Amino acid sequence: MRKHARIPTYEPNLYSPRAVRDTYPHYARLRELGPVVWLARQKAYALPRYAECKQALLDDTTFISGAGVALNPLTNRLSRGTTLNSDGDDHARRRALLSPHLTPRALRAMRESVDEQADAVVAAAADQGHVDGVELATALPMSVVPDLIGWPHEGREHLLRWAGATFDALGPFNWRTARSTPSGVEMMRFARRVARERSILPGGAGRDVLEAADEGTLPRAQCPALLIDYLAPSLDTTISAISSALYLLATHPEQWRLLKSDPSLIPNTVNEVVRYHSPIRAFSRKTVRDVEIAGASIDKGARVVVIYGSANRDPLEWEAPDTFDIRRDAARQLGFGRGTHGCAGQGLARLETQAILRALTERIDHIEVAGRPEWAMNNIIHRYARLPLRLIPAREREHR
Repeated sequence: MRKHARIPTYEPNLYSPRAVRDTYPHYARLRELGPVVWLARQKAYALPRYAECKQALLDDTTFISGAGVALNPLTNRLSRGTTLNSDGDDHARRRALLSPHLTPRALRAMRESVDEQADAVVAAAADQGHVDGVELATALPMSVVPDLIGWPHEGREHLLRWAGATFDALGPFNWRTARSTPSGVEMMRFARRVARERSILPGGAGRDVLEAADEGTLPRAQCPALLIDYLAPSLDTTISAISSALYLLATHPEQWRLLKSDPSLIPNTVNEVVRYHSPIRAFSRKTVRDVEIAGASIDKGARVVVIYGSANRDPLEWEAPDTFDIRRDAARQLGFGRGTHGCAGQGLARLETQAILRALTERIDHIEVAGRPEWAMNNIIHRYARLPLRLIPAREREHR
């Protein structure tokens, strides 16, 4: 793919280990270069600013997902037939199978149970005192999401590894993508077995997938991919949001005090967390016609990288974008995507993250970072791999 001379070039590798660990300086340099930047290593155009990212996400007839959202052709070929890699009526039909389980009414019906589970998770963590924030963040989604899908209890111990691998495979073909391949194959084999043996638990969204195949409205061969498609994105993104919230509230004690004093800020806090630490780094799209964006010409057939994490720190869109402020109106953040491909499970992710934050404000007086955090080495997911924390319950704080 040729690049037009007017478009600036970025030579560093946005997916190097160093860039994955410390990505925001790269985003800042990309934004400074312009609204459209050529990534020399990936041979793709990058959209690092908010306005252009939003434009591309909303124009899904020009910037399509049906040719794949990965930065390597192998994954794009293997992931055909998924909700993520489809457009138009085909995409809507696949997404509609999950939608009834994620309507506002359905989520309201789940809230009491999710709140109870979140309270139990935080209570157990408070009793321990010293915890890994990632393990705390993992407990609730790993309880809620598999039950929502109806995933059989067998194999659940592998779900987090499998889910991370499905995201890793969406990057450029580097060592992380290659490393993820065996886990991805393992998950697909298991999903095929689940579909073949019809071992989805009663009441789960996965039942709707199997019934659609029975009725002939969905090719049976697509059932395993859709089961994975519903499950994997709902785990890592929520774990990222919860663990990032823990870190940000621990390192911004004034924001934590504000949240404890005014729990009505919890929904806004979730938006600000997702803006500040976007769970998804970037997805790509493919152009199906020549297009001009922000005065830059992009040819038909080009790969375009929509960088959510950079858009959410764009100073042209956000005042003091590198400041974490839970009073900010961050509802327009792009961390959950936008348009027809906006995250179908974002309502559930919000429900779970809000439930954990409510339990924290009720049970915990103070959150402290108790060791050096480590970032997960993943091409797509931006989250911690390890987050040592100390949780101080209110009763302990009062007697210190």
